This record gives sequence, C-alpha cells and structure tokens, in this order.
Amino acid sequence: MWKNGHDAYLESRVLSADPVELVNLLYQACIQAVRDARYHLERAEIGERSRAISKACEILMELNAVLDRERGGEIAGRLAQLYDYLLGRLLEANIQQSDQPLVEVLAILATLSEGWQGIRTAAPEAVPSGGVWSQQTGQESAVSHAWSL
Repeated sequence: MWKNGHDAYLESRVLSADPVELVNLLYQACIQAVRDARYHLERAEIGERSRAISKACEILMELNAVLDRERGGEIAGRLAQLYDYLLGRLLEANIQQSDQPLVEVLAILATLSEGWQGIRTAAPEAVPSGGVWSQQTGQESAVSHAWSL
C-alpha cells in the first residue's frame, strides 16, 4: 500500500501529467537527488551519497532515453549531449567524492527546470503532446521510474 498521502498525491500527479509536466517532475526529482548527494557527502555517508548519485544518474538516463531525436531535431541532440555531460559530472563527483561537480550539476538542472516551467507559463495552450520526447514513452515509462525517485 501507500507509504503516505504524498505517495498517492505523486502517483495522481504523474498519471495525469502531460509530457512537459512529467519532465518537470523528473527534473525536480533529479535536483533533489543531487541535493541529497551533497548532504551525504558533507556527512561522509558514502553509501547514501552513492545511492543519491545513482538515482540522479537513473533519472538523467531516463530523460535521455525518451528524447525523440527525429522530431526534436537539434534541441533533442543538444539535450542528449547535456545529459551525457551531467552524467559524467555525477560520476566524477562520486568517484572523487567532490562537491564541485554536484554544484555544477545542480545549477544546470535548475536552468533546465526553469526553462521547461517557462514553456507552460508562456503558452499553456501550446504545450506539446510529445515534443522532443518520443510518444512511445508515455506515462508508463515515467511512472515506472517515478517511484524509484
């Protein structure tokens, strides 16, 4: 069953979300995972730090996997390159037990998240049904990962 009411709320939000909202949810979960990694790094909690970084990596890999490179064109390609870069920085932070790459990843994720939030506020009626994400991803893909977030 549900751990708490927040889990039920999150499931409802994920199941009713359009693609832009799903991306926003994934960005927020990734940001939180990186923040958690920084918290655990500061406290020398190696296992917890590694789990938080792994979680952030999984989210970035999901975001990369669902890009529709055909319809998304150059933007999808650039996002894929950026996600790869972020993954590299997260791995570097984990191996070197360094905070600086985590700070950089947080800054980039915050910028990306703001951009996607701006899509909705700028023109809510123009929210894409798929955009740079493949139609096959649907909610089942995001949902399957949302619970591991």
